[in-house]
Order: sequence, then structure tokens, then C-alpha cells
Amino acid sequence: MALQCGIVGLPNVGKSTIFNALTAAGAQMANYPFCTIEPNVGVVTVADDRLGQLSAIAKPQKVLPTVMEFVDIAGLVSGASKGEGLGNQFLGHIRQVDAVTHVVRCFEDDDITHVEDRVDPVADILIIETELMLADLASVQKRYDGVIKKARTGDKEAKVLVEIYSRVVDGLNDGIPIRQQGLSPEDLEGLRDLFLITAKPVLYICNVSEADVSIAQKPGEHPMCDAVRELAAKEGSEVVVICGAIESEISELEAEEKAMFLDDLNLEEAGLDRLVNQAYRLLGLMTYFTVGPKEVRAWTVAVGATAPEAAGVIHTDFQKGFIRAEVISFADFIACNGEQGAKEKGKMRLEGKTYKLNDGDVMHFLFNV
Repeated sequence: MALQCGIVGLPNVGKSTIFNALTAAGAQMANYPFCTIEPNVGVVTVADDRLGQLSAIAKPQKVLPTVMEFVDIAGLVSGASKGEGLGNQFLGHIRQVDAVTHVVRCFEDDDITHVEDRVDPVADILIIETELMLADLASVQKRYDGVIKKARTGDKEAKVLVEIYSRVVDGLNDGIPIRQQGLSPEDLEGLRDLFLITAKPVLYICNVSEADVSIAQKPGEHPMCDAVRELAAKEGSEVVVICGAIESEISELEAEEKAMFLDDLNLEEAGLDRLVNQAYRLLGLMTYFTVGPKEVRAWTVAVGATAPEAAGVIHTDFQKGFIRAEVISFADFIACNGEQGAKEKGKMRLEGKTYKLNDGDVMHFLFNV
């Protein structure tokens, strides 16, 4: 299942422009609020140079990169948690995503309306965050009374939930998003079925002008982006700087033209690549590979995943019947010119159920069902 990121923000901050550029999905764009009513979903392949190196050796029939899904959700406004601007409908669209990518406007343009009649990215973030916290507060409180009643009957699980809910409600009332409340993994597991939005990790996307895109990458050079970086640092979130207009142009170019275009702008990589890398880092993800004559394929797993868990990403039967894994590091696979060379030089290892993957491992699973 693909990693799914929900793109949120105020109207007219460039969400759909960036979504279109990243996914080439053709979401509707216009200079008026609530242009995007139903969520648009786009699938993006994750660029990884290692796939090309593996394929040059294995010469497979096909190459399959891993993918991410981006869900473009209509612009939220102040009062969204109470239904303003169709807010409840929009908020429901982001409860199922893995992470929230929050687009903030970091450019001045008199021709593009701002719903608050000013350009202040931190103030914009606080508006959205407040609405998300209010929506979460309503979700927890809706469940709270029923859990209290069960706890009074002596139900042990309900008693635990009452304590967790109480702390979460207090934190939200104090203006603290759930992800910043210091909850334990066990606490978060108790909240999992509520699909709370502010429990999700956040990646801020600073949408800048074409003139500022180069300097905005450097801390200390762009006041608006620096203000977002400062806020993100306090809460442990990530920031990526993108120019929606440039990404729209890049999305229409061939690989060689794209490289030249980026070089002219003094950019090392496109916004999509930076966004994917930051999303992986934020969610604690990494990649392993399977290599064969039919296909070379990238798979996404959590950092710290064991060999059986990695096998389960391919198929649950692989995890259930896991026996062992044949493992070659990416560097050894390339240096030895493939699997046979790695075997001959003793670079292939047999690993059991407790083995924790390293990023780039080339894996072959042995299993019995």
C-alpha cells in the first residue's frame, strides 16, 4: 500500500498548483476559494538512482519504483471545524492519510487573492492548526462520555482510555497538537481508531516565487521561510521549499531539459525529489530492493523493520512462512557486479527473523506456507 500524504492549506496558497506539478494529475486550479471540493489523488513514483544501477547489472524485463500518493484537499478556512466553507467535509478527507503536507504561501503577489488579506505564513499555519485541533477535540469528546460509562463498570481497557483521553483533551484545550503532547506509543495506539489529524506528522511546504527559489533554500536568506523553519524546529516537523510555478514547468520537460533547467536556477534537484526525501525522513522510512531477470523493484519499509516484516510488504504469506533471507548490501551488489559475484566473494549473508534491514539491502526471501 502506498504512503499517502494529504495536502492542506488555506485557499489560494498554491496547493493545487504544486499537486499538479508533482503528480501531473490535472487538478482544477483557479483564483477563488474552494476550487477543489472533492479530493484529487495523484500517484508519484519515487525517484531513486539506485534502481538504474541495479537494472544496468540485472537487465530485467521491467523496473518498478516505489510510489507515494498525494491527496489534494480543498482549502480550509477559519471556522472549518464548525463547518465553515464545507469544512467538516474537507476535514474528513485527511483522517486516513499517513502524513500531512501543509502548503503555506511565502510570496507576495497582488494578483493572487489571500483569504486573510495579508501574507503571513506562520499566521496561516496557526489558522489551519487551530481548526485541526478543534476537529480532533470534537472527535475525542464525542467518544469520551461512552468510555467514562464503561470505566465505571470496572472495564480495565476503558479506564486506560479515560486517562489517555483526559490528557489529550487537556492538551488540545491548551492549544497543543497531539503530536506534540509527548504521548507514548501505547497512548497513540489507544487513539488509533479515532484517526486524529494532529497526531499525524507534518511536513511544511513553503511555496515561494520563482525569483526567490534559489535563496529561499538557504536558512537566513528568506524571512518568510525562516519563520516557518523556526516554527517547524520547535515542533519537530520538516520543511521543504518549492516554487509551484517552476515545478509546473519542470513537470513538462524531458530528463535532459529538466537537468539543464535546474542547473540554470542553481538547484540540485526538483521540488518533488526534496519533498519525497523529507517525507521519508519524517515518517522514518527506507527502501530495500528485490532483483531478478523479470523485475528490479523498490519496496518501502519502516526504519528498524525486521526481515519477516519486510517480506510481509511483498505478501503476507511471505511473512507468515518466513524461513530466512538472503541479503546483499547495495554497495556490495554493485561492487561485485550482481548476485553471483557477491556469492563468490562471500558478500551474500543468510539472515533470520531478528535481522533488521539496512537502507538499500538487496533481499531474497525463503519461505514455506
